[in-house]
Amino acid sequence: MAFLADALSRVKPSATIAVTQKARELKAQGRDVIGLGAGEPDFDTPDNIKKAAIEAINRGETKYPPVSGIQPLREAIAAKFKRENNLDYDWKQTIVGTGGKQILFNALMATLNPGDEVVIPAPYWVSYPEMVALCGGTPVFAETTIDNGFKLTPAALDKAITPKTKWLIFNSPSNPSGAAYTETELKAVAEVLLKHPHVWVLTDDMYEHLTYGDFTFRTIAEVEPRLYERTLTMNGVSKAYAMTGWRIGYAAGPVELIKAMDVIQGQQTSGACTIAQWASVEALTGPQDFIARNKEIFQGRRDLVVSMLNQANGITCPTPEGAFYVYPSCAGAIGRKAPSGKVIETDEDFVSELLEAEGVAVVHGSAFGLGPNFRISYATSEALLEEACARIQRFTGNLS
Repeated sequence: MAFLADALSRVKPSATIAVTQKARELKAQGRDVIGLGAGEPDFDTPDNIKKAAIEAINRGETKYPPVSGIQPLREAIAAKFKRENNLDYDWKQTIVGTGGKQILFNALMATLNPGDEVVIPAPYWVSYPEMVALCGGTPVFAETTIDNGFKLTPAALDKAITPKTKWLIFNSPSNPSGAAYTETELKAVAEVLLKHPHVWVLTDDMYEHLTYGDFTFRTIAEVEPRLYERTLTMNGVSKAYAMTGWRIGYAAGPVELIKAMDVIQGQQTSGACTIAQWASVEALTGPQDFIARNKEIFQGRRDLVVSMLNQANGITCPTPEGAFYVYPSCAGAIGRKAPSGKVIETDEDFVSELLEAEGVAVVHGSAFGLGPNFRISYATSEALLEEACARIQRFTGNLS
């Protein structure tokens, strides 16, 4: 349609949202579908956080907020970064947005010019390259492999950087792979960035509190203070606090960048929902004990899914360090015939045939920039995960 902006021709719809919607439609038609596409905890928001929102309503906290967020929340964010990440930020170096997605988008919108490049390790969250394209930049992909745990190597990063590079988008733990970087691995990445002082780091730490076993989370500006002045550290309450629908993301970084993002947001949405902001103050300052309990449940689910998928014919599933996703390879299914008679040629074929034959909705790996793989979210009940994995085992067993 000629009326629409040219920028839309460079952007694809979100594959994760599309899979979730497809699963909803099939369920509405009476199909028995298990949807494992959405990255959303199945836990309810803790009661103390809900109570804080109700109290905010009763106090009349229902007016327009400041664009960058209410001061109590920005102070709580600065305190969180100090307490948990050893990062010193004044509250004026913080900003609150309508979810982490808006934070990322505003940072790119405030900084990218046509021709600027953004390095994105693959596999990547589906929205990263689309945001870069919408903001006029050029995504440059640095591939990882299943053999190195889907982690960006210093050599791959160095090769991807050019004089046009403006940002590295860095996500640990990762969506979709669950890969999380150790302090040693972060320092190796930081050494490359120190050689290229024109490259800034946009670090997406949304899954910070969801790491397993004896893994210790670190963020890049924490392990390499020399990157502090060119790092935007992004986080939010969605995943760890089971607050996806409250739509609160936040970040901290250099004052001039935060001011520029404030200008963008002031002409875009203005401030995020006041009630959700007051709930987020309680999330960051209130009891944190439920996080460890939820994490233990997620770890049990991860172990179940990894074990069952590795028993499926033609599937190889690494054990991720964090988040609530696994990113198995379906390479062993490529070239084989599905029960429908169709030959599986791609990971997209694999997930389509799996949905048709067994009613299990997952997301194809090519949507995340690396295949032949698929992503499963294990943020649902153990019973559903066990049934879904049994169906996947049956499906791969029926391939000929």
